[in-house]
Amino acid sequence: MCRMKFSWLILLLALPGFSPSAHAGADDALLTSIRKTGEVKVAMGSAPPWMFVSPTGEPKGITVDLMNKVLKGMGLPTLTPVLTAWDAMIPALQARQVDFVAPGLNVTEERCKVLVYSAPTFIMHDALYVLPDNPRQLASYADVARNPDVKLAVVTASTQQAYALSHGIKPEQLVRVTDIQAGAATVTGGRANAFAVGQFSIADPEQKGLHREVDSQSPISVLGVAFRKEDVRFRDAFNEQLNLLRGNGVMKELYAGKGIDWDTLARLTKVSDVMPSCE
Repeated sequence: MCRMKFSWLILLLALPGFSPSAHAGADDALLTSIRKTGEVKVAMGSAPPWMFVSPTGEPKGITVDLMNKVLKGMGLPTLTPVLTAWDAMIPALQARQVDFVAPGLNVTEERCKVLVYSAPTFIMHDALYVLPDNPRQLASYADVARNPDVKLAVVTASTQQAYALSHGIKPEQLVRVTDIQAGAATVTGGRANAFAVGQFSIADPEQKGLHREVDSQSPISVLGVAFRKEDVRFRDAFNEQLNLLRGNGVMKELYAGKGIDWDTLARLTKVSDVMPSCE
């Protein structure tokens, strides 16, 4: 009896196109839904060159290319972008307005209580974006905290907002904005002295009238694709393809020249590698 079952398994594994992960995901609810509708709706913020929507409505950017390669490996269509404010992404996901959320929501213990994340797609410190001559000599959250008259722009509900408040920056010092472009504009327009966001969130800051000061004392932020808890099997299938791209050099090539710590990122094959409390 045992030998017959083992032989049958060997036969299945030998069939073209069969894999245990593909078979396990055959009745996955999200996978079924996507194949029925023929589209993959993804909540996206605007963060060029990583992800943005072109004037013609097409999703573009390095992160978009990465996600589309993963989806292709899963036999699914390229993503359909749903431009969403950062603080509205989790509500949109839970309301099933989108299928998952593009990397942009930093992994935190609190978020892991309501979401499951893919393997890390991105790691970075925070940075302060200031005017080119950095008139207030701001290079860290600590510098802002020491100067109560300094205004710091943060994206609403971001980890940067939480970190600033937990490290002595007063609520009245914060200028809350909806996205990265608005944060940059608060500095160039004089409404804030600095904008706190991930160190790679603004490409070519000098061309936008800004200077980047990386706060090396800030925690390393880890980003990944975010899914609903009940879609963990889809997440696992997504991870399988993502880690293939991590291992075969495709992901490294996409990130070439962008300053990413690839040696560290290459070793992170699941979110619990950096945050053990996240499944």
